[in-house]
Amino acid sequence: MGNNGSVERRTVLKAAGASLATLGLAAATGCGGDGGGAGDGTVTIRYAWWGADERAKRINRSIALFEKKYPKIKVKTDFQDYVAFWEKFQTQAAGGNPPDVFQNAVGFLRKYDKRGILLDLKSQIDAGNLSLENFRAGVEKVGQVDGKQLGIPVGSNTMSLVVDEKVFEKAGVKPEPGWTWDEYFAALKKVHDGQKTPGDTGYFAIMYLYDLYLRQNGKAFFTEDGLGFDEADLTEWWTDGYNRVKAGIITDPKRVEQDKPKSSLSAGHAASEFTWDNFTVRYTAEGDSSYGLAPIPTTDGKQTGQYLASLMLSASARTKHPKEVAQFIDFMVHDPEVGKIMGYDRGILATTEQFEAFKPADAPSKAIAQYEQDVAAAGVLGTITPHPAGADTVESAFLRIGGDMSQGTTKVPDAVKQFFSEAKTALAV
Repeated sequence: MGNNGSVERRTVLKAAGASLATLGLAAATGCGGDGGGAGDGTVTIRYAWWGADERAKRINRSIALFEKKYPKIKVKTDFQDYVAFWEKFQTQAAGGNPPDVFQNAVGFLRKYDKRGILLDLKSQIDAGNLSLENFRAGVEKVGQVDGKQLGIPVGSNTMSLVVDEKVFEKAGVKPEPGWTWDEYFAALKKVHDGQKTPGDTGYFAIMYLYDLYLRQNGKAFFTEDGLGFDEADLTEWWTDGYNRVKAGIITDPKRVEQDKPKSSLSAGHAASEFTWDNFTVRYTAEGDSSYGLAPIPTTDGKQTGQYLASLMLSASARTKHPKEVAQFIDFMVHDPEVGKIMGYDRGILATTEQFEAFKPADAPSKAIAQYEQDVAAAGVLGTITPHPAGADTVESAFLRIGGDMSQGTTKVPDAVKQFFSEAKTALAV
């Protein structure tokens, strides 16, 4: 997901949540022109994504291969960072002129399908222009909503726990599969008391982690049309989190802000952090210790609640070139050479053709691939929780309000009421 995992979901969760809250309020007119055709039969499609310069370089190399194979299809590109991408996309969608094909995520599928923006790709699959074969661990289901195929995964990832191996070893803590939340929090206290280091950077405002916890307890963050938990559930979660911040077991939120853009884990101000597994390459690049992937804590010693999430490619329902768009998506997710070029930039490669073609040389990438394989082999992976329209705004609110709560600027009961109020508004749109 981000450039070396550092510029997307985790970064947005920590740094840009407040900006995302405004996305649903944007009003705009269209800009640019529709993908067109030339007199010689050549067509042009528009492809947009979010990410940094390194991702752009990789994607442009991949597009060059595509245009060589399909000389009658030209691809016009556009990219921004995460927040700017969705602001621009909102403008284009409102004006009836979204890109022909674009990077997408599960939190936006129902939102834009509800507005008639997304093309159901099943027709192109049935026509043989796009294949759903050879996706790893059923990750293609991430793009399926209400019987429609609204996105095609380009990579997969799952929530993980990254630990400072040296600190954990000195504290005498060894994470084991099936360890419980009580054991995890006891480990954090042991790290804090023995190593004088906070145990975690702040887990309580990460929506996707709370979703895992809820799933372990027979609930979920979202249902198909709303929230799958109540105020009492969140009050317990945030009260526990706040108490651990005050006890020093969790990094002081002010310190977390001061450490940005680095993580407080890699800055040496915490011993662990929950994040998407493919983001973990950032810690080795930023920090001076050694970092490893540890199992997600459990409620019952068995189920982690984990599932594969994914960045994906979606198409505009307004595209004039659905066949060419489908051929482009198919190439980008199945071609082995594209897999070698993209590597794990957007997650562990989603199809077997690309996964087997790319051989990671660096230790972090090898560890990420092994982690996903181990999680899949453990049989704990479930199906991703449905995300209703407005999920993106709800996620932003969860981060922002959870951050205010952790700093003591909003009391837990008030924070909980504020979140449910904002979520109700977002999900009613």
